[in-house]
Amino acid sequence: MSTAIKTKPKTGAGIKTSKSIDEKKEASVKFIITAILIIIVAAWTIPTLGVFVTSFRDSRDIYGSGWWSVLPHKDLVKTEEFELSADLDPNVPIVIEGYTASFEEWRQGIEVEEGKTIRWYGNKRSRKIEVFEEKWIGFGANMTLQNYRDVLSGGTLEFTDAQGNTITRQGNNFADAVLNSIAVAIPATVIPILIAAFAAYAFAWMEFPGRRPLFIMVVALLVVPLQIALIPILRDFTRWGLNGTFVGMWLAHTGFGLPLAVYLLYNYISTLPKDIFESAYLDGATPFVTFVRLVLPLSIPALASFAIFQFLWVWNDYLVALVFLGDQNRVVTSALAAMVGEKGADWHLLTSGAFMSMIIPLAVFFGLQRFFVRGLTAGSVKG
Repeated sequence: MSTAIKTKPKTGAGIKTSKSIDEKKEASVKFIITAILIIIVAAWTIPTLGVFVTSFRDSRDIYGSGWWSVLPHKDLVKTEEFELSADLDPNVPIVIEGYTASFEEWRQGIEVEEGKTIRWYGNKRSRKIEVFEEKWIGFGANMTLQNYRDVLSGGTLEFTDAQGNTITRQGNNFADAVLNSIAVAIPATVIPILIAAFAAYAFAWMEFPGRRPLFIMVVALLVVPLQIALIPILRDFTRWGLNGTFVGMWLAHTGFGLPLAVYLLYNYISTLPKDIFESAYLDGATPFVTFVRLVLPLSIPALASFAIFQFLWVWNDYLVALVFLGDQNRVVTSALAAMVGEKGADWHLLTSGAFMSMIIPLAVFFGLQRFFVRGLTAGSVKG
């Protein structure tokens, strides 16, 4: 008895020790996973934040410093500006405020006293001298909305580069591209949703000849790449006069999006309780009334999930827009591609255009995200 009594505390201590070891291991695993997730999120978010900040910065600041300079820091701030006499020869040593240096040295900037720098602005013909003093700069200094105004405009743009040269560009009229994308994306999202919802309801709850083979054919179309259909459809659209029109884009995106739409909606609608359909039929409801009054309201999560997929795919599509619209009615992706070719060095315009193209898709996603997971996971578990 005495031996048994003595061994009980030892056994309890051993159990507590093993539990504490397991808890420490679990805590360390959670810490590692959390650290990895934070690194991944930072790797995606920090560059995106940099591009976003760049879209609000002045063109000269972009070439002269990194985007992180918008954070509070100590830097040289221009406090004075004056011009030298027009008869001054910049090819010989130049005297400014008692300091003598060559044009190249003044161009780089010379610290004449602690915290004060004098710099020649522009080329030799400018004769403009800038005086900088070291001061604390608050968050968001020199931020501007002019970049977005220039991108949305279709007129002539003028801005100054880092060397002081005035650059003239023709605006891309990005506002029209955004409107064209909206005109393409909204009908190309709504039309396949309506057609696919009818088809998914029929496949799930209606009996008709060939239902199973037809559904297999629809699912099989998911693996067919759309690229093989572009040329035949383009030939048909050209024959019918639909090439270069919004109607042609709506039809193309509807055809390419229907297989996935039918499959997603079928998985959701097939899980609806059978009792509600039987009750509706007993009350004399037709299949159409049952679809409108019951199926559509109950299928909002699945409809919202596909709406997100389809809208984002249509909005970000470049290939289909290039083939069926061309430059006749530029959408956002075509306008951005043109900006990269025409204004590849104008980062303040490119970043502004990029974020203009992101605003509407982000609004659609965040507006419908509460339905997203429910719509995707419906029908995945059968009980």
